Amino acid sequence: MGLKGKLIASLEVRGGGHLIFDIYHTNTHHVSNISPSIVNHFEIHEGEIVKVGSIVSWNYNEDGKKKIMKQVIESIDPHEKSIKWKVIEGDMLELYSFFAIVISCEHEWTTWTFEYEKKTEDIPEPLNFLGLILDITKHIDDHLLKQ
Repeated sequence: MGLKGKLIASLEVRGGGHLIFDIYHTNTHHVSNISPSIVNHFEIHEGEIVKVGSIVSWNYNEDGKKKIMKQVIESIDPHEKSIKWKVIEGDMLELYSFFAIVISCEHEWTTWTFEYEKKTEDIPEPLNFLGLILDITKHIDDHLLKQ
């Protein structure tokens, strides 16, 4: 068994992948209002809203526990509609020595990719967290359809 892993999940979105990308690219601060049962707070610590090099944090609920994740935005490609975040602090790094999250959006699809390295082989794959991210994506899609 290896310590490095990659999880990829794609979700069909009715409102259009480009709109999901726009939420994460320019209106990230609205995610906590759209999905308050999961995301409690979003904050920009350094830089501007979703610019390469900006440092942001998320307070979220996972399995009934409050957690925090601080990330640096490593890349943004508006043409490909993708953003890559690297986790630099928080609960995720208790289990994983490296964790990166990529969102890429197409016309009717949003794809999430997790690249990670577990600290030990007995650490589980981040399937619960992937489920949370997919639930947030569904909440955003539902929100966009109501507008």
